[in-house]
Amino acid sequence: MQSTPAGRTLDVEDLTVRYGQALAVDGVTLAIEPGEVVALLGPSGCGKTTLLRVIAGFVRQAAGRVRVDGATIDHLPANQRNIGIVFQNYALFPHMTVAENVAYGLRARGVRGSEVQARISRFLDVVQLGGFRERLPRQLSGGQQQRVALARALAVEPSILLLDEPFAALDRNLRLDMQIEVKRLQRTLGLTTILVTHDQDEAMSVADRIAVMNKGQVEQFDTPVAIYDRPQTLFVNGFIGTTNLMNGKVAALRNGTATVALDAGASLSLSAPAGIGVGAPVLISVRPEQLALSSVPGPDAWKIVPGLSLPIGAQLVHEARTADGASLKIVEPRRTTPSDSARIYCTLAADARPTLFPRST
Repeated sequence: MQSTPAGRTLDVEDLTVRYGQALAVDGVTLAIEPGEVVALLGPSGCGKTTLLRVIAGFVRQAAGRVRVDGATIDHLPANQRNIGIVFQNYALFPHMTVAENVAYGLRARGVRGSEVQARISRFLDVVQLGGFRERLPRQLSGGQQQRVALARALAVEPSILLLDEPFAALDRNLRLDMQIEVKRLQRTLGLTTILVTHDQDEAMSVADRIAVMNKGQVEQFDTPVAIYDRPQTLFVNGFIGTTNLMNGKVAALRNGTATVALDAGASLSLSAPAGIGVGAPVLISVRPEQLALSSVPGPDAWKIVPGLSLPIGAQLVHEARTADGASLKIVEPRRTTPSDSARIYCTLAADARPTLFPRST
């Protein structure tokens, strides 16, 4: 087997795409490291697929550049960019066998003879379908078809691998299996990979870094942990994971720490973002698992009206409402005994990292 190829750098510089007067991609800049998996994550219409299609060469940008290992590729047509693509619908030829589907991209690039057969065998083995060479796509499961599409993309030995919602058509369990499989293959081959998805769990589990997109722009480009724990905008904060938002006002500031008086009736000490002043109205964002129920009142505890408690797997999700009417979700490990009805206060868990945002009045 050939040695593992080194990953390539991919730089997107101030990329802009217009459809008529509408901006689909608005000045996006991303620097992607060799061998990195980057997820483009966002709601429908945010520009992530358009950005992927520009990198692939299917869409021409109005401004900006795409570079691979420092070399501009904007002038190259799609079939000369050496980029592998796996689509959501797999795009397999139904009248061709598995081997013929894998060979299609190779023959289109002028590869002939024994080299074609060698690469078919190699990459079908890589995706663990070596015994399926003569089957037609209709004789394969959804996951097997996806692996054939992946083998076809890998067989051309691309400099960059693009994955366009590749797991969307699979059921939940198979989707997780394929996410693990693609991550394993990407690590084995050292390929720089871009994944387009609207599924935050998929992005969090597969990607090394995530570009969260909204209205054609990247709102945050960071590691999954940083995006979850330290969202930079309210959009990122609400789009990634589940969160609780509570109103408050800055009562004091000292050495970068804000004392916030919650409308719900407690006082919290939180890290203050730049530009926040005393008296400023703020939103406090805290994840459900960063809240704790308590039966003990205190200055950093606020009273709640408990609601439903729902067992979900190994967790218990509590609904509650604060004195000012805010709705809360609180998550804790599921216990064998019912929740204590005396726990009518809520506090921050010991490891909680709430995020403070300015609030317009």
